[in-house]
Amino acid sequence: MSTVDSFGSKGVLSVNGTDYEIFRLKAVEGSQKLPYSLKVLLENLLRTEDGANITEGHIKALANWDPSAEPDTEIQFTPARVIMQDFTGVPCVVDLATMREAVKELGGDPSKINPLAPAELVIDHSVQIDTFGTADAITRNMDIEYQRNGERYKFLRWGQTAFDDFKVVPPGMGIVHQVNIEYLARTIMAREVGGVLRAYPDTVVGTDSHTTMVNGLGVLGWGVGGIEAEAAMLGQPVSMLIPRVVGFKLTGSIPSGATATDVVLTITEMLREHGVVGKFVEFYGEGVGQVPLANRATIGNMSPEFGSTAAMFPIDEKTLEYLRLTGRSEEQVALVEAYTKEQGLWHDPSVDVEYSEYLELDLSTVVPSIAGPKRPQDRILLSDSKSQFKSDIKNYAKDGETDKSAQVSMADGREFELKNGAVSIASITSCTNTSNPSVMMAAGVLARNAAAKGLTAKPWVKTSIAPGSKVVTDYYEKAGLLPDLEKLGFYVVGYGCATCIGNSGPLEPEISEAIQSEDLSVTAVLSGNRNFEGRISPDVKMNYL
Repeated sequence: MSTVDSFGSKGVLSVNGTDYEIFRLKAVEGSQKLPYSLKVLLENLLRTEDGANITEGHIKALANWDPSAEPDTEIQFTPARVIMQDFTGVPCVVDLATMREAVKELGGDPSKINPLAPAELVIDHSVQIDTFGTADAITRNMDIEYQRNGERYKFLRWGQTAFDDFKVVPPGMGIVHQVNIEYLARTIMAREVGGVLRAYPDTVVGTDSHTTMVNGLGVLGWGVGGIEAEAAMLGQPVSMLIPRVVGFKLTGSIPSGATATDVVLTITEMLREHGVVGKFVEFYGEGVGQVPLANRATIGNMSPEFGSTAAMFPIDEKTLEYLRLTGRSEEQVALVEAYTKEQGLWHDPSVDVEYSEYLELDLSTVVPSIAGPKRPQDRILLSDSKSQFKSDIKNYAKDGETDKSAQVSMADGREFELKNGAVSIASITSCTNTSNPSVMMAAGVLARNAAAKGLTAKPWVKTSIAPGSKVVTDYYEKAGLLPDLEKLGFYVVGYGCATCIGNSGPLEPEISEAIQSEDLSVTAVLSGNRNFEGRISPDVKMNYL
């Protein structure tokens, strides 16, 4: 469908000899003062204006956005692409196949049924940690995964060959959101429309709540239900109210000893207390330029835990550096830079932007923290963790039984005492943190130091590493840190969501039996993003991030 273009915004952007059709935001009065995320929405409306679902009035309403007003204007947002994981994505592909069958029965050409927007599915939700603590754990877990899911995987393989604009990332490659930022995300799309090469912001809806991880790359996107994802695949817009936008100012830099995880737990606590449900959060200020892209992705990933729809970082030099680091072409990087500077989407901390609400964090004040035992916003200073744990255990163990224990005899002859509160699962897991080299390298160095001092894991702890992509294993191997992690029992068990979504696999039978028979309250410690009761393992009541 052609664009009405009531504002005469259509133009041409030349980048290194290539011409791209674009829709210039400057053609719309008032666009300059909008937050970054709303500028992306405004361009979306300009480009998809059809005079019916999207009209001149909708565009003016967004350009004249009142930061102080409550949302009351509905707009139609057309995402550039759709991303899915295998649990929620398979039904979408089944529906496409069913549509083809229906067209065939009606005498039509079933091959005409295809996604109109690029759709990508990453298989990451099926791997379980059945085997751990051994060098062949990853091979054995993948073998079991294929046995359990063979029929689904054959169907998805068929889908990739049958449908245009539909790609499947096979099992064992990584977690959807990490694969998205490292490989799939374009930041600025370039696509032929009506015989003309058009450039526009990459936007995405996904069938997983943590789709917002890509917000750290300057890509507007969030999680939706399967029906909305299917509609988007078929070119239909997503209905939404023009949201309130919370400006979150960052100043200073992260101090030595604190990590991106500490930053995101601090931000989670602040935003949960403030209240951001149904709102966009947008990070701005001089401090944004000090935040590495990996840290931005960690923060964006936690948007569902904040309660917000999206948690956006603007595009700047850090974005371009990351695109180059992850192997994007120089042509793509040049397009991202030229387009964002032309459209006023390039981050400029000197420009005053209006927001609905304001928060501020001096990054230099961030201190080491954990969160738990059942909510990510329940932040605990690391220095207070021992005393807080003694208090927390009283809420789970029966009165007077906080020191209760059980004697466990393993089939291999090991014997030990399992106490209330014991850590039974320790897992380096989730795209939230395994996408971040700084915290992953810190874990590796800590393992090296622990191994050098002769420390070992306790026999009742199920240990694992489930990276979000093979990039992690690659730099661990090059740094020589994998042997040190393995000395502590942390072997790579698979590339997928694993422990973070509850695919931690069963505890050893004798340990599980002791927990259940004696009603012990044991603990999991993980680098995940959610920790509500029962999520990590049915045997584990307390979970600390």
